[in-house]
Amino acid sequence: MTTKKVERRIKIKYRIRKSVNGTAERPRLSVFRSNKQIYAQVINDLTGKTLASASSLGLEKMPKKEQAAKVGELVAEKAQAAGVSAVVFDRNGYLYHGRVKELADGARKGGLKF
Repeated sequence: MTTKKVERRIKIKYRIRKSVNGTAERPRLSVFRSNKQIYAQVINDLTGKTLASASSLGLEKMPKKEQAAKVGELVAEKAQAAGVSAVVFDRNGYLYHGRVKELADGARKGGLKF
């Protein structure tokens, strides 16, 4: 059973995904945020392949915002190793503030352009 909050986020997610698509030149940087962790993937939607991914699972204990920034830097480093320099950002229905914003700023600091 899903709550109204989750249903609302899913509706927003589908609205965003109508316009945000990842291609070979500009893959999609997708963010998933749980209560304790944050995950990021760089996805080519044309082939359905994940080019790079990172999460806060293996990181040491630190505040969640700092973890998100670190994950952003990690995913940027892995994406550049896979030959990706520009992405489109998919906030996945989450508001663009807090951990989602920190992850995006960390990815920019790591060298990704979006």
